[in-house]
Amino acid sequence: MKENIFNVIERLANLTRQEARVAGSAEGLQPVQQEALHFLSICNKYSDTPIAVTEYLGLTKGTVSQSLKVLESKGLIEKVKDEVDKRITHLKVTSTGLAFIASTSPPEKFTQAISEMPEQDQQTMLTLLKSTLRHYQLASGRKGFGVCKQCKFNQSVKDNFVCGLTEEPLSIKDVELICREYA
Repeated sequence: MKENIFNVIERLANLTRQEARVAGSAEGLQPVQQEALHFLSICNKYSDTPIAVTEYLGLTKGTVSQSLKVLESKGLIEKVKDEVDKRITHLKVTSTGLAFIASTSPPEKFTQAISEMPEQDQQTMLTLLKSTLRHYQLASGRKGFGVCKQCKFNQSVKDNFVCGLTEEPLSIKDVELICREYA
């Protein structure tokens, strides 16, 4: 059973990578560069750094650094110094990068295949995949990178949010994104 589950997940991943590779080739992007761009489009201010991209993708610093240089040279991301700590560089997806992500992620054929499934099957699959991901992350010791609003550190204060870990205010947009500090 475990091998069959692995084979199905691996095949799904391979199909989505193939479709992404075709979409990225039109822009001269490799899959790893697309993965970095996608991550940066869904992460919050604690996770939009080169080290967070490295952790999320599980790749070497050199590979990620080269990928980020390509994304920057193509105008898909830009570097922004942190307002408080000038040693920190944030990586922001540009409007061009966001347009690319919007047109390619999730891949069209994947979206079509999922849309043909009944809503209840989609929800069941999502629940099971989230559970699988959670167990896999625990077994591998990898960081969670979960959605901020579901994190134990997220606190509601009046009509705003605060990170209980850093004690910094969070925007409504921040709490909808994924974070490397998620617990």
